[in-house]
Amino acid sequence: MTTIEFIFAILALLLTPGPTNTLLAVGAAAGGFRASLPYMVAEVLAYLIVVIPLATVAAPLLSAYPMATAALKAGAAMWIFYLAIRLWLPESGQARAVGARHVFITTLLNPKAVIIGLVIMPHGTLLAIGPRLALLAGLIAAASLSWIAFGAFALSAGGRFKRAHMRRLGAVVLAAFSLFLTSSLIR
Repeated sequence: MTTIEFIFAILALLLTPGPTNTLLAVGAAAGGFRASLPYMVAEVLAYLIVVIPLATVAAPLLSAYPMATAALKAGAAMWIFYLAIRLWLPESGQARAVGARHVFITTLLNPKAVIIGLVIMPHGTLLAIGPRLALLAGLIAAASLSWIAFGAFALSAGGRFKRAHMRRLGAVVLAAFSLFLTSSLIR
């Protein structure tokens, strides 16, 4: 895969709405752009934590143990459903609905990370794939910032949607994604 193809493949995947992007937009709509910057760092770190072992070691192991893949999907579906409920319920005064920890865990469980690590990233030693990992980190940061900007500016209280509507819409997207993951376990 050429560098241009790699860039387009990664951006197409990362800019597609999903659980992490929903949290980025909802969190930024509630807290603003600057307060949401730690979400970008959490997302980059989580993707790298998943992608590096997959691209360097785990690809052959996961194909040998299909139950491990099913367990990962089940865990991801449960976490995403939990986040959907948390977004749907009214915000309590004690905790924010979205935090960097939520973005980090959701990204760790996001199937996009597995697709990147097993399909898009080249496989090999850490030294061999290092330049693509650096490019990947930059693309993740750029995609993350675009979702944060979308949430902070387009969906803020002064924007078209009110925060409560955005939280509910985010909850519906997350619940649908959780159901999609669960249904993929049945096939």
